Amino acid sequence: MSLLKGLRILDLSTVLMGPYASQILGDYGADVIKVESPEGDVVRQIGPSRHADMGPLFLNVNRSKRDIALNLKQPEGRAAILKLVKTVDVLVTNIRPRAMARLGLSYEDLVGLNPRLIYAALVGYGQSGPYANRPAYDDLIQGGSCISHGFVRAGGKPAYVPAAIADRIVGMAGVNAILAAVVERTTSGKGQKIEIPMFETMISMIMGDHMGGLTYDPPLDKGGYARHLSPDRRPYQTQDGYVCALIYTDGHWRRFFEAIGRTDIPETDERFASFANRMANIDFVYATLGQIVRTKTTAEWLEIFERADVPAMPMHSYESVFEDPHLKATGFFETVDHPTEGRVRQMAIPASFSRTPAKPQRLAPRLGEHGPEILAEAGFTDSEIAALQGNGALHVAIED
Repeated sequence: MSLLKGLRILDLSTVLMGPYASQILGDYGADVIKVESPEGDVVRQIGPSRHADMGPLFLNVNRSKRDIALNLKQPEGRAAILKLVKTVDVLVTNIRPRAMARLGLSYEDLVGLNPRLIYAALVGYGQSGPYANRPAYDDLIQGGSCISHGFVRAGGKPAYVPAAIADRIVGMAGVNAILAAVVERTTSGKGQKIEIPMFETMISMIMGDHMGGLTYDPPLDKGGYARHLSPDRRPYQTQDGYVCALIYTDGHWRRFFEAIGRTDIPETDERFASFANRMANIDFVYATLGQIVRTKTTAEWLEIFERADVPAMPMHSYESVFEDPHLKATGFFETVDHPTEGRVRQMAIPASFSRTPAKPQRLAPRLGEHGPEILAEAGFTDSEIAALQGNGALHVAIED
């Protein structure tokens, strides 16, 4: 039996944050129905692809879902959605609340149809504040949640992490909140609206590390975790590449100096003598370590670190990670046959379960691929489905 068997999700989200959340729920066995416009989710067009509207970002954030394409601006399309709402446990949306209200799909519009409905709104900002109606994207939230400031404090220029980390972190936070509401419903029998804001979620995560002396009133400093902000906290350059290592505890440092034959360093330089001293002089410590690591090759350092039981990893590229021996041994990357896209790679579900193993339920769908079967399950007749398709309210994928 799958983990979330019997849980039915109506996914009215687009791009990345909401779809990532619903993919996780689908991977865990929920029946996820992705609702798209007849034009399709814009993320279908991102990246190189073998066929139009089946780009790699879409493929990697929309597996384990069925797909229906409806024009919600048409009365017939909206009526179809309302009928589907009666059959589901959870509705997921990252469309701005005002737009959902214009479509007549706010929580207040739907709760009467399905009192057990859990309405999960992944929003940019908490809806009780002045930013409530603003649009939000990953870049904006990275800047607003102090991530870009962190680059400045580390001695660089303001920057964004080159990944949509806010979208994905908030998507995972959405999964947590949805499952908490599902558990609560088992005792109350009632649904509810839950709101997962990007801005506040990311502030909670980043400032958890960097409140520092600002935790206290009055403040003890200007905030920031010194080790994270050290300009030399980065992969260390070797003779032929880079290596990632974290020499952290007293034991790590003792074994490291023994392994390289430099036990004199902590004896003669008190800045290396204890954890507290190293934290107080972290910039010097990391800069010195960087100079030492330049003296050997990456392979030599990985062998030294392993022998000294010091945490270390190679610095992978987007290509070399496929050759990582650990990932190969665990089967993390798998090549599968997609019915329209041919051979494609997909990633395993990271979590493992001893009794109810989780696995992707299906590969990413074509636009409108499952529309007729989804509507039939909701009670639509063949003639009603044909009428929806005929008037443009329903788009159905065309067989190649």
